[in-house]
Amino acid sequence: MASSTLHSHGAGNALNTRWHRTALYAFLVIVIAHWVEHITQAVQIYGLGWPVPRSKGALGLWFPWLVSSEVLHYGFALVMLVALFALRKGFTGRSRTWWSIALGLQFWHHIEHLLLIIQSSTGVFLLGRPVPTSVIQLLIPRVELHLFYNAVVFAPMVVAMLLHRRPTEQEREHMACSCAVPVRA
Repeated sequence: MASSTLHSHGAGNALNTRWHRTALYAFLVIVIAHWVEHITQAVQIYGLGWPVPRSKGALGLWFPWLVSSEVLHYGFALVMLVALFALRKGFTGRSRTWWSIALGLQFWHHIEHLLLIIQSSTGVFLLGRPVPTSVIQLLIPRVELHLFYNAVVFAPMVVAMLLHRRPTEQEREHMACSCAVPVRA
C-alpha cells in the first residue's frame, strides 16, 4: 500500500485509515468479552443446571441488576451497530461484503433490542406476553436466541477480519489502512 493512500483520506477518516487495525482489535476485545458473558450463562444453565433467572453470566453474579436491565442490552446492541457501521469504510472487496453481512444482521438484532426496551419502558408487552418479548423470541427462547444472534453476527465479522488481513492483490490496492499482513517477497 502506498503511503499516499493512507494520507489521502485526511485526518477526518483516521478511524478507517491509520487507526483501523487498533479499532478493529479493540472492538474484537469488546465482542469477545460479550461472548464470555453469554457462554458463561449457557454453562450456568446447561452445564450447572441453574434455573434461567439465576443464570446471569459472570457480571450478573456480582451485579444482577445490571444484567437484567434492557438498557444495558440495548446499549450493547447499539454500540455493536455503530462500531460495525463506523469501521465498514476501512474494508474492501470480499472483506467488506462479509462485514456488511455482519452489519445487516446486527441491524436486525438492534431492532429486536429496541422492541424489548420499548416494551420494558412502556409496560406494554408484545402479544400480551408477561415480559418484554422480541419477534424471534416468539419462536426461540431468549437465552438460545441471543447465543444465535451473537454467533450469526460474530461469524461473518471474523471472516471479514481474516480476509481483510489477507487481501487479494486488487483488494490491497484499494485499502487505505495498514491492516493487511505484509506481502513476502
